[in-house]
Amino acid sequence: MQGKQICISFITELELIEFKNLSERDEKQIHGLLSDCSIIQMNNKLKEQYVTIRKKYSLKLPDAIIAATAITFNLPFITSDKQFKTINKLKLVSYEI
Repeated sequence: MQGKQICISFITELELIEFKNLSERDEKQIHGLLSDCSIIQMNNKLKEQYVTIRKKYSLKLPDAIIAATAITFNLPFITSDKQFKTINKLKLVSYEI
């Protein structure tokens, strides 16, 4: 991802910083990663897309917001979570762990 602008949902940011029992090194790495990212905040257009996603697919609230963010801002969606394959509006980039 070097040289690429990385955009993430504010939900992804919260998920990263909420982990319990992180070492100081892990926390620094996470904050370093986040400082290199553009964090996309909630707005009205994103709320509308979120409602559409939640009504059509069986996603948890955070996952629906993250998917709606990628769709609203026309961003590639990188994940190893197979549940997102059902959302045809996503520019899905799958990877295996």
